[in-house]
This record gives sequence, C-alpha cells and structure tokens, in this order.
Amino acid sequence: MATTLDDKLVVAISSRALFNFEEENSIFEGGDPQAYMRTQLERLDEPARPGIAFSLIKKLLAFNDTTTQRVEVVILSRNDPVSGMRVFRSGEANAIHLLRGVFTQGSPPFRYLRPLRAHLFLSANAEDVREALAAGFPAARVLTESVLAASQHPHEVRIAFDGDAVLFSDEAEQVFQAEGLDAFQAHETRHASRPLPDGPFKPFLSALHRLQQAGTPAMRLRTALVTARSAPAHERAIRTLMHWGIRVDEAMFLGGLPKGEFLREFEPDFFFDDQTRHVSHAAEHGVPAGHVAAGVANAKP
Repeated sequence: MATTLDDKLVVAISSRALFNFEEENSIFEGGDPQAYMRTQLERLDEPARPGIAFSLIKKLLAFNDTTTQRVEVVILSRNDPVSGMRVFRSGEANAIHLLRGVFTQGSPPFRYLRPLRAHLFLSANAEDVREALAAGFPAARVLTESVLAASQHPHEVRIAFDGDAVLFSDEAEQVFQAEGLDAFQAHETRHASRPLPDGPFKPFLSALHRLQQAGTPAMRLRTALVTARSAPAHERAIRTLMHWGIRVDEAMFLGGLPKGEFLREFEPDFFFDDQTRHVSHAAEHGVPAGHVAAGVANAKP
C-alpha cells in the first residue's frame, strides 16, 4: 500500500519557526551563505534550542501513539540539505519525531505545500507566508521575537484564533475599513443568519476539530476565538461556527479591547491574527503569535 498523508493533520514548518536559529540566521542575513552553512555544520552535534512554535508542534505530535499516527510534521525550509541534518538532529535531541523534510537552499518552499496537502504552514519568512496564503493554504509568519509558550498545560494544546480574515473571510472587515464601526454593526446585524464565507484558517480549524473528535488520553485540544467583535456582531460569528459544525471551547468578544491580556490568561501555545498590532501585543504579553497576512488589512498599496 502506498504511503499517504491523507488521513493526518499535516503541519509544514520552517526550521526557524521550530528551533531558535536566530544567531545562525544573522550570519545568513549578513550576505554570507557559505559561512552560514559552515556554522551549521560545525554545530551539527549541538542541538538547537526550541523556537517559538516548538510547544505547539510537540503537543500536536503527542496525539500520535504506537497504534495511530494522527499528526505529521514536515520541515519545509529555505535551508540547504547540510543544515537540514542539524534540524533533524535537533528534533531528535528535543524529543520531536521528524520523519520528512524539504530543504530548498534559498528557493521558495511554499510550492511543496500542495503535494504535502498541508493544513498549516508556519515560517519566519513573510514572503513565503504571503505566497502560501495566495495559493490557498493556512499560513502565518512566526514572530521570532515572541517568547516561548507557558508550560502550565502539558497535556493540553491551546490554540487561539482571530475571527475576521483568519477563521472567516474579510467580508465584514471590508465594511468596517470602508464605512466604520456603526456600518459594520448594522451590516452584521442584517446578515446575522447568513454564515460568513470561509477564511484562510477554516481548513486548519476543521482539521483540528477532527483531531479533537478522534481524541487520545495523552493530549487534549482547547481552542478559542479571540475577536474585536462585540454584540450584536457576535451572533454572526457564532452562527457561522454552528453552520460549519465546529465548536470552539472559549470565545472572547472584546469590542476593540487589546487582546494581549486576555490571551495571557488563556495561555495558548499559539495565537493567529491578521493584524500586526494584535500579534505584537500578544507577543508583548508572553504569547507565541503568528501574523496571517490576509484580508483588506494586509492589502499591498
């Protein structure tokens, strides 16, 4: 029987999103890729420290057991194959079970998301993330300046999502940007019973829902919707999730309040938002975060 990833949650992740390669990357950014390769080779037996998405990945992999492989993590990196050896060794040293990797030595890696059938792509490279989103894949730029996730929930992976332009389309956000808050509220009240179109992260949320339904004694999943919406615009968001047949465990309708303090209390392993100010505010409050460069808020001038 041919090997397939069809029945798994597939996460593609760059080496810098999974491990802390910031010192090495500074050499590469300095314009000397050969020195970068030499450094990685010299440090081959020195495991890299965990990166910003490490907690998320390790906990997702805990849904696997000796009988069932529910999650697959694939390294998808602009690194060269030599540096890839250190990535795999770092995974082994940090008890991260990595089997597959694609190393493109500087070429855009996002084109390999399709044969991988990836449900999520995490990268520190903003352009790769934009290209992945444009190709229809859930993707986020990991803020490497974030801090690592808290360790209070070792048997529960926690993921928080913004709503508009992340889980949902930016249809309503376009109204807000063009006409203001009152027009947005009126628009959402009129259309409360009509589900919002899918956003870029709907496929990832659906895959998480299937993972949650499958369940495992070793690991639980807890999700949260953290949105600037408030009543009465909250209703359309809830009805959309009901229409999808997907539930989230917590929902925060903050009416424009800063999200960071609420996220700090939820303690997610990762938070996804389309607006850089929310992502940065989350990072300031100790929450690993990623920027989803989708929707009108991220339209290039």
